Amino acid sequence: MQRRAFCRYVGSIPLWVSVANAQQAEKVRVIGYLSPGAESSSRERAFQEQLRALGWVEGQNLRIEFRRAANDSNRLAAMAEELVRLKVDVIAAQSTPAVQAARKATGTIPIVMSAADPLGSGFVASLARPGGNITGLSMMMPELAGKRLELLRDFLPKFSRVAFLGHGGDPAHKQFTQQTQDAGRKLGIQVQVLIVQRPEEFAGAFAEMAKQGAEALVIQPLFINTLGLGPRLAELAIANRLPTICDGAGFAEQGGFVYYGPDTRAFYPRAALYVDKILRGADPATLPVEQPQKFEMVINLKTARQLGLGVPRGMLLKADRVIE
Repeated sequence: MQRRAFCRYVGSIPLWVSVANAQQAEKVRVIGYLSPGAESSSRERAFQEQLRALGWVEGQNLRIEFRRAANDSNRLAAMAEELVRLKVDVIAAQSTPAVQAARKATGTIPIVMSAADPLGSGFVASLARPGGNITGLSMMMPELAGKRLELLRDFLPKFSRVAFLGHGGDPAHKQFTQQTQDAGRKLGIQVQVLIVQRPEEFAGAFAEMAKQGAEALVIQPLFINTLGLGPRLAELAIANRLPTICDGAGFAEQGGFVYYGPDTRAFYPRAALYVDKILRGADPATLPVEQPQKFEMVINLKTARQLGLGVPRGMLLKADRVIE
């Protein structure tokens, strides 16, 4: 009798109670998203959309803790430590400064990098076998520095002096600087290096470029990719009659003269794939770091006209996209 009474009791439990208990039993995984930027971006949204496509739904089995340094790299260390205290399952770090901060904060929580410098900054033992808690995607390819200077010479056949603008808060600026200087020596182009920490220093940097007779400007991508300063730099370059080239995503669309670099549209969805693998048990030490496979050139003709610069037809034909 007691058993029959128990069975009747169990059978009377509403179905929604069983469903609710099943949902509560599903573990919620936590991702820490660390960026030097100031606000949400299309890159972050692409990252989130790919996670949803892989079955990670915010509010159900996933929570993302966003930490943005508002263009102040000095804040990244404290934010990374906060994510470690929260015991997140993985940290998605955008750019080299964010990866560096996360690395200093933890040697055990997996870190997935995007648009970073893994070898030059010592984050991994090798691209094929990272060997620690960091893996992801690299955008650092030394040969691209030479390609950008060669492209500038295609547009400006007689130019011999170029300025390079780097961000002192990003440790990768040292590699970018060295690569540009090495390429300049090979091509007989003098490279003027200017390193700034804050946007307030832009005016002084451009004044120094003018003083030294720079004929073109190469810009470190962090300013565009992460800090959202592409429009401001493009405006200053036009005002100072300096053709610009950069591999910061969207640079030409923001008023820069030429973008040349990886096709970054797949980068942040690819970062989500790394996060998915790690959340499902993969070891970051054995997940190879990916490098870009596809590159593109985008020319802004409107900017060229503002600079009073003619663009050879052959270069227009080589471009993947032309902005009128």
